Amino acid sequence: MKAMIVKEFGGTDAFEKAEVLKPEIKPGHVLVKIAASSVNTVDTMIRQMGAELPLSPAAPAILGMDFAGTVEALGEGVNRFNIGDEVYGCAGGLADLPGTLAEYIVADTNLISLKPTNLSMRESAALPLVGITAYEGLVRAGVKAEQSVLVHGGTGGVGHVAVQLAKHFGADVYSSCGSDEQFTLIESLGATPINYRNESVESYVQKHTNGNGFDVIFDSVGGANMTNSFEAAALNGQIATTVSMLEIDLTTAHFKGLSLHVVFMLIPMLHNYKRQEHAKILHTLATICEQGKLKPLLDETAFTLEDIGKAHERLSSGKAIGKVVVSV
Repeated sequence: MKAMIVKEFGGTDAFEKAEVLKPEIKPGHVLVKIAASSVNTVDTMIRQMGAELPLSPAAPAILGMDFAGTVEALGEGVNRFNIGDEVYGCAGGLADLPGTLAEYIVADTNLISLKPTNLSMRESAALPLVGITAYEGLVRAGVKAEQSVLVHGGTGGVGHVAVQLAKHFGADVYSSCGSDEQFTLIESLGATPINYRNESVESYVQKHTNGNGFDVIFDSVGGANMTNSFEAAALNGQIATTVSMLEIDLTTAHFKGLSLHVVFMLIPMLHNYKRQEHAKILHTLATICEQGKLKPLLDETAFTLEDIGKAHERLSSGKAIGKVVVSV
């Protein structure tokens, strides 16, 4: 089969077109002909860092985690899927799991689900990693109807899904942004935009919560922005974050009694730990999509498999709005 492989980790020119062996089916797995994949920040990190990142596969490697495609063969013991089913998931591209930048993948059925019937293959491929991340973070933070929820980075891959899911759960949703284009997008998603360049944390907390703070904060920006999340949170508030690899003063979190939920959705893939939870979440996300409550946003620039280097450049540039998707 055709694949884009990385022999030496590094820049966006590290990808090489290659003919590799089509993967063999195994028990509990399905063979999927891939129609599309999407690029996530972790994909660019693996491509750049290689062995410096503990979750990276050994070279030569096929990267790519998300996909949507059609089932072509069933492994022993598989009874939830049929040949011809259209599926989606996040099932490869790290550790010992071959990735999705290829024509086929053999995927663990605990990491996939039937794709949303009302989404295209490209749209479905954009959803798994960011969708599972957003869902897990909001659920762990205990989001409920009528709560105030602030999403930092609401136009990013994870953030724009978190905004829609929080709305689906019945929350009063706000989201930070830094440009007029992002402001308009957040409004279109049904949330109240907050331009962090024009408003201080103290100002928007007073304006939108009467100074009480937000019940739940989903911080997909993380890093130094975590201090803003602590300041914006209500007493005994809940904070879910996807980017917490830093040293930080927890004094504010202590005196406010905050709960911090770190979301690292790759754990089931890396450690074969509760993988079936991903299949359940993907099924739930598909249902929410089919109800018209969730739709992934695709960046305007389309890429083919051979363009994967350019796709990585697009995501890393910070200019992409929504998910960068590659057609296989």
